[in-house]
Amino acid sequence: MKLNLLLPFIFTILIFGCNKKETSQKRPNILFIMSDDHAYQAISAYGSKLIQTPNIDRLADEGVLFTNACVTNSICAPSRATILTGKHTHINGKMDNIHPFDTTQMTFPQIFQKAGYETAMYGKLHFGNNPKGFDDFMILPDQGNYINPDFITPQGDTTLMGYVTDVITDLTLGWLKDKRDTDKPFMMMYWHKAPHRPWWPRADKFKKYSQMTFPEPATLFDDYANRGTAAKSAEMNILTHMTYNHDSKIRPETLQKMGGVTPHIENYKDGFYYPYNRASAEQKALYGPVVDSINQYFEENWPSMTNEEKMKWKYQRYMQDYLGCIESVDENVGRVLDYLDESGLAENTIVIYTSDQGFYLGEHGWFDKRFIYDESFKTPLIIRWPNEFQKGVVKDEMVQNLDYAQTLLEAAQIEAPSDMQGESMIPLLTGNDQQWTRDAVYYHYYAYPSIHMVKKHYGIVKKDFKLVHFYDDVDEWELYDRYKDPQEMSSVYHDPAYTEVVETLKEELKGLRKKYKVVQ
Repeated sequence: MKLNLLLPFIFTILIFGCNKKETSQKRPNILFIMSDDHAYQAISAYGSKLIQTPNIDRLADEGVLFTNACVTNSICAPSRATILTGKHTHINGKMDNIHPFDTTQMTFPQIFQKAGYETAMYGKLHFGNNPKGFDDFMILPDQGNYINPDFITPQGDTTLMGYVTDVITDLTLGWLKDKRDTDKPFMMMYWHKAPHRPWWPRADKFKKYSQMTFPEPATLFDDYANRGTAAKSAEMNILTHMTYNHDSKIRPETLQKMGGVTPHIENYKDGFYYPYNRASAEQKALYGPVVDSINQYFEENWPSMTNEEKMKWKYQRYMQDYLGCIESVDENVGRVLDYLDESGLAENTIVIYTSDQGFYLGEHGWFDKRFIYDESFKTPLIIRWPNEFQKGVVKDEMVQNLDYAQTLLEAAQIEAPSDMQGESMIPLLTGNDQQWTRDAVYYHYYAYPSIHMVKKHYGIVKKDFKLVHFYDDVDEWELYDRYKDPQEMSSVYHDPAYTEVVETLKEELKGLRKKYKVVQ
């Protein structure tokens, strides 16, 4: 009799217990992979002619690749703050690399943590020494170092021997394999330093890539004739602003012997670039012969080079080091993807690959980022979740780093705060494109005067047009027809044929500034 009375109760417990387990299993793990300054032009899934990236391409083959993904502010710390908060930089406080982040802001890792996820961050954060919302972290101080990097941890600072991209991956895999609570879903941020300037590939890649030659961009010798003051006055030209010692690996003693070589940075710590001097004797022995060969060629040839030849030589040196860094990123991404496959985690893990912004690889003669022009403004974005998101699909909708937080929260069945400013990309990822209504994004860059001297500007970008206002010490407008002029060589703002387009976009721009609560 007593057993009969207990049976419904036992049955209820079993049913609800099974449902609870089933629900927890459906909550996806999150692996958020981000590199620093990784241009979409240096990913073969985006059609790169510079490098093959087979492991990042795996994600594109198995997920969704966005060709119009972009940032709200193309500079490192502000971009990261936008990603973490889902808010524009004027709201979260991190308008440039100097302005302080508003620490009262809620970050999406905090929300995941409160929802029962185990959270971790390994790699480069670039602002703050105590990231919020993480059960475990090991982050690089400020920019970090490529060789034998230092890390900030909850237990204190430490230095680990090795190449930074390998070390960050080792730490990430160690956490996934041995440290995490396997009874909880995880949200892991695996954020690389590479390929941030100054570019030091791992020694074997340094040797390999120093012997390679790469195709030049069509706009390498751009004279900015059909654009305004901002493009003409920016200090990011490979010939005139990329330094020979800091960037091209010319030793101070070589420069001193030759005399008259500019630009270069004076008074390097320890006589040569500091990260190189972090290397052990054994590590320097691997780098030294390549550095010597670069210096020998430079000393013998530079005096007789024309400016065009110097530009070409500096471009090749730039690509050799930059792309050498990227090959290590791609190989290490492959290590982590392989582990997800081998462990059975891949099926229920959302993997996102992106960069904190785009980067110039010689287009318009430039390096660095900051501008609203495409190479800087657009960023790689690839997202995979087997059996849930579309596979091998390319999307050209206007999405932003503003959207990542809300997208991941919705995928994990967690309600996003109402003050987040992005939009969930889940409709695009699941093939319900008709539910995506945004057709324009807002961009705003604040860091002027500052390194590279890119003027303050804001703008609206749609698939077909881009309207930009440069302000503060200038008052200039530019308009680009993105279909007819994909390289953005000529502003058509003053062309009478585009008068109606300008008027319409200015009204839409006002609407976006009001929507996002822009006050300056």
